[in-house]
Amino acid sequence: MAHSYTPGLRVTERARVVKTRRLPLKGQVVVKKGDKVTAETVVARTELPGNVQPVKAASIMGVHQQDLLEYMLKKEGDPVQKDEVIAASKSFFGLFKSQVKSPCTGTVESISPVTGQVILREPPIPVEVHAYIDGVVTEVIESEGVVVEASGAFIQGIFGIGGETTGELVMAVDDPATELTDDLLKPEHRGKVVVGGSRVTKQTIARAKELGVRAVVVGGLDDQDLKSILGYDLGVAITGHENLGTTVVVTEGFGRMTMAGRTFNLLRKLVGKKVSVNGATQIRAGVMRPEIVIPLVAAAGEDAPEGENLGLQIGSPIRVIRMPHFGWLGEVVELPPELRALETEAMVRTLKVKFQDGSEAVLPRANVEAIET
Repeated sequence: MAHSYTPGLRVTERARVVKTRRLPLKGQVVVKKGDKVTAETVVARTELPGNVQPVKAASIMGVHQQDLLEYMLKKEGDPVQKDEVIAASKSFFGLFKSQVKSPCTGTVESISPVTGQVILREPPIPVEVHAYIDGVVTEVIESEGVVVEASGAFIQGIFGIGGETTGELVMAVDDPATELTDDLLKPEHRGKVVVGGSRVTKQTIARAKELGVRAVVVGGLDDQDLKSILGYDLGVAITGHENLGTTVVVTEGFGRMTMAGRTFNLLRKLVGKKVSVNGATQIRAGVMRPEIVIPLVAAAGEDAPEGENLGLQIGSPIRVIRMPHFGWLGEVVELPPELRALETEAMVRTLKVKFQDGSEAVLPRANVEAIET
């Protein structure tokens, strides 16, 4: 049977989920292989070097830089407190005195008689890496991190903003075509991951942040609202580092987009479960999608039915990712092997898709995205 390889989003009730959790620089791994962990478990920690604060000590005291060491009250490696005097000079028989105070708490890293500067280093910044999902540590990467595995539901979205978070899954709407408005968010949604329907607005996201909602999962988001939320045009970038207070995962696209029935029904089936959410998205080389992970079984090495990715085949569910049918869902009914000419006269491989409303269309294969199950 003819088939075609194409990028796709995964929406499945059971998959083997593998996450590598790595420090930004070498440190200490605090769990071992075989340990059961929760999403909140610290698996590794390290310390980033503190910020550097240069002080023009010689200039402040009005002395020659070569003589700086004579006036220092601290030496390299000494700890200092904010506003502590680290150097002092006297002139005119001691009648006038100049002092250099530390602008921060930290240590004296270097004293230079060449530049006349004292370099202070602020305290190190502690960094902890959490497991992100409930699961089992299946591999330890020495001094760097671990690999955590679990079996559970896995749903990828089209776009997201905000970083990693966890919470109990709740439904705010009963229909995937219903817009998630701010009045649907309640105080009891604090600390929860809320599933909406067709769209979320800037006002609703602001309300979610106010209530302490961990994440919002919806079908669509207006691009103007996105720009207003971020304060800038996103362009071709990597998201996930925004400090929004609430992570947002969009499953279908921009605008008012009814959430796919497969996705909505799976989320509704898993209401009350603890979920892990990450809005990080990369829309250039090395594509990264936002995701919702619902670990159901945390067992090392347990086989989960993933299936072989044979690409598009007859009957494969797809989503159109370009106009004029952008966001439409359907299934492949034909995969002709020969190249066909487009209106632009370009020769491309095509497919015939049957949409959910019963209509059909012939589209370039590059215009669709597989929905992996």
